[in-house]
Amino acid sequence: MRAVIALGSNLGNRELNIDSAIAELAKIIEITHLSTNHETDPVGGPEQPKYLNAVLIAETQLDPHELLISMLEIENKLGRKREIHWGPRTIDLDLIVVGDEVVVSDVLVLPHPRAHERKFVLEPWLEIDPTAQIPGLGLVESILQRI
Repeated sequence: MRAVIALGSNLGNRELNIDSAIAELAKIIEITHLSTNHETDPVGGPEQPKYLNAVLIAETQLDPHELLISMLEIENKLGRKREIHWGPRTIDLDLIVVGDEVVVSDVLVLPHPRAHERKFVLEPWLEIDPTAQIPGLGLVESILQRI
C-alpha cells in the first residue's frame, strides 16, 4: 500500500533529525519519493523555532496501525519528548494517508484530520506528487488553492 508521511523538526540539528528519521523509516518501508526540506513557521502551540518539514511517499506491507506504532518508536528513538501539546520537537512523524483507507480509532485517524489545513504538509507533498489526493477531500493542488 502507498503511504504518505510528513516529517518535521524544530529542535537541534533539524536537517540531521529529518535525515535520521528517513533512514529509520527506510528500514521498514520502501521510500519511493522524498520532497525537499521546507522551512516553515510553527502553527499553534507556544512560541518556538521555525520548522524544517518534508513529505515522503512509500510502499508498505504494514497495516496503518502497525506503521503508526513503528513511527512512534522512531520518534522515541530520535529523542522526541511529548511535554507540551504542539510544542517544539526533535522529530515529528505524521501518517497522512495510507492508500484510500479511512480509519477512525482511538489512536489513528486517516486521512490525517488536519492535513488539508497545513501548507507545510500539502506543499512538499504536491512537489513530489502533482496528482496527490486526500481521500474524501480531493486533489491536494485544489485544497492548497483554497487555503
